[in-house]
Amino acid sequence: MPGDVDLWSIVRWLDDRLPEDAIVTNGAGNYSTWMHRIFRFRRPGTQLAPYAGAMGYAVPAAIAAKLLRPRATVISWNGDGCYLMNGQELATAVAHRLAIVFVVIDNGMYGTIRMHQERHFPGRTVATELVNPDFVAYAESFGAFAALVERTDEFAPAFEAALAEGRPALLELRVDPEAITPRATLSQIRAGG
Repeated sequence: MPGDVDLWSIVRWLDDRLPEDAIVTNGAGNYSTWMHRIFRFRRPGTQLAPYAGAMGYAVPAAIAAKLLRPRATVISWNGDGCYLMNGQELATAVAHRLAIVFVVIDNGMYGTIRMHQERHFPGRTVATELVNPDFVAYAESFGAFAALVERTDEFAPAFEAALAEGRPALLELRVDPEAITPRATLSQIRAGG
C-alpha cells in the first residue's frame, strides 16, 4: 500500500483489539472497504452502515449508538468527505460527554468519485479534491481529544490514548491518495488496471 499509513494493518489491529460488542459505524466511500473486508463483526447490531451510499452516516450513527449503549466501545470510521457532511455533530458528542472515537481517513478527496472518474475518463477529473480543515485543531476547538496519525505505528498509541480520555476523540489519519482500494492504486486504475 502506498504511503506511510497502511489501513489494512490498522483495521487488522482494530479487529484484534476491539471487544466483541464494539460498535463500528461508517458512511459511504472507498475508505470503508478496508473495514468491510478485514474487520470481523462478531455480533448482530455492531455494524451501522448505510444501505444506499449515504455519505455522512457514520457520525450521527455513532452518536445514536453511544446514547443507546453507553458502555459499548463505539468507533466512527469516516472518510474526510463523509466526515465533513456531519462533523459539526462532534458538538453533540461533546455536549453529552459521549466517549466515541471518530477516525477520519484524510486523503484530500472524494475517493470513490475520483476512482470512477479515473476509470472512465483517465486524467480528466473534476470536483473531487477537498479543501480540508486541520481536523485535529477542529476537534480540539470543540473540546474533544485529537491526534494526528501520519504513520501506521502511530495509530495504536493514539487509539489507546483516545480511549483512555473517556470523552469524544478524533484521530486524523493522513492517507496517500494513491491508496484508493485494498487491491489497486489510483495510478493503476487510471492506467486501466
